[in-house]
Amino acid sequence: MKRTLFALTMAAVAFSGPAFAQQTTSPAPQTTPTPQSNTVNDRRENQQDRVANGVQSGQLTAGETKNVEGREANLNREIRDDRSADNGKLTTQERTQVNHQQNNLSKSIYADKHNGNNEIGQRRENQQDRVAQGIRSGQMSAGETAKTENREQGINQQDRADRAANGGKLTGQDKSQLNRQLNGSSRQIYRQKHNAVKAPK
Repeated sequence: MKRTLFALTMAAVAFSGPAFAQQTTSPAPQTTPTPQSNTVNDRRENQQDRVANGVQSGQLTAGETKNVEGREANLNREIRDDRSADNGKLTTQERTQVNHQQNNLSKSIYADKHNGNNEIGQRRENQQDRVAQGIRSGQMSAGETAKTENREQGINQQDRADRAANGGKLTGQDKSQLNRQLNGSSRQIYRQKHNAVKAPK
């Protein structure tokens, strides 16, 4: 009986050894390739987020946003048409072309967000804050405030006219001229806040 039990145990070990060996080796991981269309969609979504951030932060002007969004809409239409012609997929050549167009669009978004067009707007806003602080503190009289605001209004009108003439952007010459005007306005605000004229209390 002992011999039979021993023989059965040995047989069980002998036959189950390969099964255990097979169970301990892990199967090759199943890799599912990510469809290229997801890459295209992910890039489109990422670029839309970058545009939204640029609008929110003031880095993109209305004209710049309109231009980028128009190009994005054209690219989306092209992708949709290409997919409908090829059973919902993009060919390798189409994917390469879309990738090239998305690279160009990405460069445009970066350039527009870092071209300094928002610099003028930021300076105007800063000067308005300084005027408001001068009014609250009594450092600027009503007459001084009216004079400064009239000058600021002229700068704002010039900025709008320059942008309208150049597709929503400012040329280098426009920026230089507006910065000179803002420098003069800034000096005026400083003088008014530090002279002897005070608002009545």
